[in-house]
Amino acid sequence: MNFKPTTHSAFTLERKLDAPPALVFQAFSTKEGKQRWFVAHAAKEKIRSMDFRVGGEEKLAGEWPNGMVSEFTARYFDIKPDERIIYTYEMRLNGVKISTSLATIEFQPVGKGTKLVLTEQHAFIDGYEDNGSREEGTNGLLDQLVASFASKH
Repeated sequence: MNFKPTTHSAFTLERKLDAPPALVFQAFSTKEGKQRWFVAHAAKEKIRSMDFRVGGEEKLAGEWPNGMVSEFTARYFDIKPDERIIYTYEMRLNGVKISTSLATIEFQPVGKGTKLVLTEQHAFIDGYEDNGSREEGTNGLLDQLVASFASKH
């Protein structure tokens, strides 16, 4: 038996958006809203489904130019409209689970806009080395979220 330790990481990211919490919440809670920003432009989308409710599941899978397939599968545990979403998610690369994570997103009103606070905690398994790529990727996704509001709203 070749023991491979589980490693952990966590981060909190913030963004300010010039839109009220209800509109920012919709960007996370509707398939149409999430398709505007929750994408990897270099990957060809293979699966996208969303059942946004407590106990519901979301899936996104894409194939990258090098042939690698990444899969995101989430389950929602707490939803307070326009205020908070708490979910867990698994990530797989080529069918192999690399991590399980807990994410909390808060939508705080600030004037006419929203302060979004996203906190994630991760367990990377079987020796997978993240080297900060999860935080980097999530930062990029949040930048795409902000850009989607700049161009759409």
